[in-house]
Amino acid sequence: MARILLADDDATVRDLVERVLVAGGHGVLTAQDGQEALALGESGADIDALVTDVEMPGLDGISLAKRLSVSRPGLRVLLMSGYPEHLERGIKEIGGRIEVLTKPCSIDEIRRRLEALLA
Repeated sequence: MARILLADDDATVRDLVERVLVAGGHGVLTAQDGQEALALGESGADIDALVTDVEMPGLDGISLAKRLSVSRPGLRVLLMSGYPEHLERGIKEIGGRIEVLTKPCSIDEIRRRLEALLA
């Protein structure tokens, strides 16, 4: 299955999404914020997709996706946000394949969006 880089500053959400990804057979690199995710993404690790919260302190999810997509053209990105009005900001500049998920959402919705992204 896929190798996923997961970034979310909310430990409860991050742990839940990580469990969903692992249960789906995916390998997961987990980061507690955008800066940590950027470091993991730039480390040369094999990553098929980025799953990230949009609103995080420091480096937000859209900026994270933009920066990683420079060194990883075609990076697949699942953006999650409880603030759907922020999702339009900068998405076109990311490039690659993007799915958007509005929180709160169900575990099944996370699975469906991720599978659509990876298909």
